[in-house]
Amino acid sequence: MSLDEKLSRVVARRDELAHLMAAGDAGRDFPRLAKEYADLGPVVEALAGLDKARVEAAGLKNMMDDAGVDAEMRKLAESEYFALKGTIVAMEKRVQFLLIPRDEADEKSAIIEVRAGTGGDEAALFAAALFRMYQRYADRRGWKFSPIEMSDTGLGGLKEGIAEIVGPGVFARLKFESGVHRVQRVPTTEASGRIHTSAATVAVLPEAEEVDIKIEDKDLRVDTYRSQGAGGQHVNTTESAVRITHLPSGVAVACQEEKSQHKNKAKAMKLLRSRLYEHERAKNAASRAADRKSQIGTGDRSERIRTYNFPQGRVTDHRINLTLHKLDRILEGEIDEFVEALIADDQAARLAEIT
Repeated sequence: MSLDEKLSRVVARRDELAHLMAAGDAGRDFPRLAKEYADLGPVVEALAGLDKARVEAAGLKNMMDDAGVDAEMRKLAESEYFALKGTIVAMEKRVQFLLIPRDEADEKSAIIEVRAGTGGDEAALFAAALFRMYQRYADRRGWKFSPIEMSDTGLGGLKEGIAEIVGPGVFARLKFESGVHRVQRVPTTEASGRIHTSAATVAVLPEAEEVDIKIEDKDLRVDTYRSQGAGGQHVNTTESAVRITHLPSGVAVACQEEKSQHKNKAKAMKLLRSRLYEHERAKNAASRAADRKSQIGTGDRSERIRTYNFPQGRVTDHRINLTLHKLDRILEGEIDEFVEALIADDQAARLAEIT
């Protein structure tokens, strides 16, 4: 399908939406249709500008080809025509960019899960460093970072860390962090100075609202237990920790970070809803979203998306072949160069699919 055919479909769809909303036939779908109508607005406006420029260019071309036009006017028309042709190319690229399908979850907040993979204590220490990196990145962007579930090793390491990150466009900026992150460094306990390789997994899920996915109370089993700290010691004497199991899918989540059972249950429900929502996204858009299992992989060192090399002070993202020599600053949350490059790479790939 040509670009012009795709644009014609966009215009026809916007006209159809306008008719549905004006006729009062939308019913409960009105908010969804109104959002789709608004989303198509910039495309239609850009197309109107492109059409106007094309008509103007055609008029100038006719003037250039008209033998009855004096030489000075033809020269002026030629100058304007070639300048306008350059503008039209830029406008066409703008329209193509606007045609890139939007991820409906991009504006959502997110749930981030970091787990130690291959490498024992070193992997747990690296997982803790990654978790802090994302917390600092959230702080830099003014997002709210709230831990949901933490399982530490008692040695400064982290077996598992799950947090909610609230803010506009969180998922859009963090979704490409999902995958296996590999670290190469010399452990403090390594007398021979040999470099060890460890790994941690990261999964980023869009935070789902109740309107995104419906969960029936009858499909849930809620268990309460005492919160525990490192090494299994009890940190309180009340059953404030909550584990929720979604019976149809078997998905289970837990939260013990809050002292209140009510707050822990609310956080656990957010996590459950997000995992189920991501599962639905994976089923409905397999080409553009992966389920949680494929996001985090097995934690094996070979499934890496990024390598953090301490001896050389560099970090390499293997998907876009980008290496930055500022490991310390990256671990302090300065990851925007990777984020921006990954977003640009994704946009370029999706633009290639529609042109």
